[in-house]
Amino acid sequence: MARNTQPIAKRCKSLGITPASLGYYKKETTRNPGGQARRKKSEYAMQLQEKQKVKFIYGVLEKQFHGYYEKATRMPGKAGDNLLILLESRLDNVVYRMGLAMTRREARQMVNHGHFTVNGRKVNIPSYQVKPGMVIELKESSRNIARFKENVEANSHRAIPAWMQFDAEHMVGRINAVPTREDIDMPIEEHLIVELYSK
Repeated sequence: MARNTQPIAKRCKSLGITPASLGYYKKETTRNPGGQARRKKSEYAMQLQEKQKVKFIYGVLEKQFHGYYEKATRMPGKAGDNLLILLESRLDNVVYRMGLAMTRREARQMVNHGHFTVNGRKVNIPSYQVKPGMVIELKESSRNIARFKENVEANSHRAIPAWMQFDAEHMVGRINAVPTREDIDMPIEEHLIVELYSK
């Protein structure tokens, strides 16, 4: 299975995002301060960077990301909004949003290890698309694992998105609606990605 093993702090710096916004509160780099400000970026460079940023945030590699874009263009509405909604609806992102994982990478690993059920059935596919009405639950056999309790406590300050609800006591989440563009709090200019793929 392909994995993204890029250094977090270095990659965040090159993409202009803070590690803390991805859940990495202890990572930072002081290497080459101001290095990105040396020259003006071309239109193509800005479009490419935006695509790389979204891929990095959600932990998706190129082939899968392009598949999401193709699907987004076939859906009604704006392709850019649809792309972000598809990414936001991934099971690993939902686990992260519920606060059961500190980062999306950790959430992806937890899903891979089969710790969660969707509507009572074990699902170990991080890219699984959740839909309104689905119930995501931490398996009974995994509830004694200290890591999950520690993560929920550490993320108690993090707001749960309006399109889902989470019962921290019973480790159960429910999808109430399809996420909207307004629910995505990362600084993303999705129109640049659409422009890049439209060439």
